[in-house]
Amino acid sequence: MTTWGIVATIKAPVREVLNFAAHHLDLGAHRLFIYLDDDNGAAFDALKSHPKCRPMLTDAAYWQKLGMKRRVKHQSRQFENARHAYGRATGQVDWLAHIDVDEFLWPDLPLADQLAALSPDCMGARLPVAEALAGDGPVTHFKTCTADRATRDRQTAAIWPDYGAHLNGGFLSHVAGKMIYRTGIEGLKVQIHNIWVHDAMNPGEVRLRDTTLLHMHAESWQAFRAALDYRLDKGSYRAELKPGQKGGLTLHDLFQTLRAEGGEQAVRRFYDQVCTAHPELLDSLCTHGLLRSHALDLDAKRARHFPRIDTD
Repeated sequence: MTTWGIVATIKAPVREVLNFAAHHLDLGAHRLFIYLDDDNGAAFDALKSHPKCRPMLTDAAYWQKLGMKRRVKHQSRQFENARHAYGRATGQVDWLAHIDVDEFLWPDLPLADQLAALSPDCMGARLPVAEALAGDGPVTHFKTCTADRATRDRQTAAIWPDYGAHLNGGFLSHVAGKMIYRTGIEGLKVQIHNIWVHDAMNPGEVRLRDTTLLHMHAESWQAFRAALDYRLDKGSYRAELKPGQKGGLTLHDLFQTLRAEGGEQAVRRFYDQVCTAHPELLDSLCTHGLLRSHALDLDAKRARHFPRIDTD
């Protein structure tokens, strides 16, 4: 039987860590290699109690054992942890996905079966992404985007006339998706959105049509606002990243412009239009075939896989 696992570098409260783990265990993950990016002993102990979880505290002793200083940028720490996990995963799982704590795989068919059907020359498969919209209720709505760039740009302009000129598919985060890749391949190196095998990027890549990567990037105004300054400085809105549209502003410049012209109210207006599941947006996404809706039931999954762990 084909087996698969997850590697993730995580700095989050225990509840979020266990929600992430429980969701993927529920899908049939054989191993979870979770690198805790802070001194989260409670999360470590909870994960350690599950036979399929392999948590690692990335403390000073961890980095010393790797023979290096702790990397300043979290993206660099992710690379190093993914490399370390790749060595551990070989022999334990056939495939490994490198994703974040706010990303959740959603296969329409068993993921193991999808992976087993891939050609032997496929070293990695792409997981297309959907970005969450904020809203109440048990069902979370997600926006997707069309793979063809010209079509995507036309749809973005039609759906978000006020901001579409600066957005790639209406997304605030990546539209590239992530990769799930074979283990035991000599010379394979992992990046955030791609893999390399020696000098070849994503050799034999296919797009998994029956799996979506659900990205909870801006699922509430409170969470979005709490992360905004960090993202502008060091994260996915930092200044050196490219604009989403040719001739448009980068997200960094867009948010700075909104703040300069209208302050917090302008940022909130952007969020409400682009990131919330208001009826007009849901109707428009549905018309273009870009709406997905799923009930994640994370509390139930956490209770099922970690029944004796109190996260309150």
